[in-house]
Amino acid sequence: MRKLSFLLAGALASVNLFAQAVPPPHTNLKVGDMAPDFTLNATTGGKVTLSEFRGKSNVVLAFFPAAFTGG
Repeated sequence: MRKLSFLLAGALASVNLFAQAVPPPHTNLKVGDMAPDFTLNATTGGKVTLSEFRGKSNVVLAFFPAAFTGG
């Protein structure tokens, strides 16, 4: 039983390490470049694209993973 516990713990640790080793997607953006268009789910249930806000003076994009988490 103890050997099985160590085997499962090792397997879980190795999966976690491999998941973190995936490199982020490569982009050629530099500071000051225009952001590419993207689409996000709105809290109201619809979709919002960045291109809808091009030309507006002030746009704030806020992300928080879950309510009441301080993120």
